[in-house]
Amino acid sequence: MKPSLGLRFKTYLLILFMVVFGPLGDVLLSKGVKNVGALSTWAPSNLFLFFRAVFASGTVWAGIGSLFTFFIAYILVLSWADYSYVQPASSVAYGVVALLGYAVLRERITATRWFGIAIICAGVFIVGHTSPRTTEP
Repeated sequence: MKPSLGLRFKTYLLILFMVVFGPLGDVLLSKGVKNVGALSTWAPSNLFLFFRAVFASGTVWAGIGSLFTFFIAYILVLSWADYSYVQPASSVAYGVVALLGYAVLRERITATRWFGIAIICAGVFIVGHTSPRTTEP
């Protein structure tokens, strides 16, 4: 079954949204929570203060908005494309996570990790050359 050009375009567009907004949301949440600081004890008063500070953070809310955008794109693309296509194709987000972690969070990414990400991206390239939908419409 040969997919239409429209199906490929909208699938690629929403996977692009997933690849951008998923990692961006994760990084923003991480940055926002790290700015709040670590939870020192599990006492109810400390939990309340911690969560109040977390949910007062604009960075955390930007992360939640990004992840919500990711989730909507994920739901939409799964409504017409196979899960066995969408999940591997969106895995290029692992590379975006590493790049954002390095650039925004100043994390150190080892050569072994970069090599693993390169292997994942090669798999994404292979999956991207298959049809997004193998089942009947």
